[in-house]
Amino acid sequence: MEKTFATLERYASDYEVIVVNDGSQDKTGEVLERLAEQYAPNLRIITHEQNRGYGGALRSGFAAARKDFVFYTDGDRQFDPRQITRLIAELPHADVVVGWRARRADHALRRLNTFAWNTLIGALFGLRVRDIDCAFKLIPRRALEGLTLEADGAMISTELLASLRRRGLRIAEVPVDHFPRTTGTPSGNDPRVVLRAFRELARLYPRIRAVNPRG
Repeated sequence: MEKTFATLERYASDYEVIVVNDGSQDKTGEVLERLAEQYAPNLRIITHEQNRGYGGALRSGFAAARKDFVFYTDGDRQFDPRQITRLIAELPHADVVVGWRARRADHALRRLNTFAWNTLIGALFGLRVRDIDCAFKLIPRRALEGLTLEADGAMISTELLASLRRRGLRIAEVPVDHFPRTTGTPSGNDPRVVLRAFRELARLYPRIRAVNPRG
């Protein structure tokens, strides 16, 4: 959190940090309450009493955002928030800037699964994005207005980028560093999570294709 606020204070005169607590059952809520006091009024906390999934968390954050640009990332410390400057530097040449994980700090199976997923999404929807699910994206808030997103899980990134492309926005990619996870338990290779992702893909495929017919 310190890195995030230090970076924002250096590069922005008007900013807010929104943290979505998606039904955590540990002491996350208590920690966030202390941080809210420390960083008020620039830190806002959104709490889901029940887990709504990654997509639900992002939708809540997007709906609450009030500034001109929305940047989002995960809270597991696998990214350095200071590298948002790499995305900002690309804004003169694009409308939306997304990171791709250079030298991923994941084991071989996870990297293989990600490659297969990116290849599948590219073939189905024509999304030529190197790292679709990289949680390091910078989007103008106006581009999110009126956007209908339905995915609750892994498909949220595909649905988001496909919708933004449909609106004619230019999407640029920049490399960002990726660090080993030091807290929490990764679930990307959990068979139940993978199965849910494919179920969601099957459910949303017709709608996403309908708004991206040449994908």
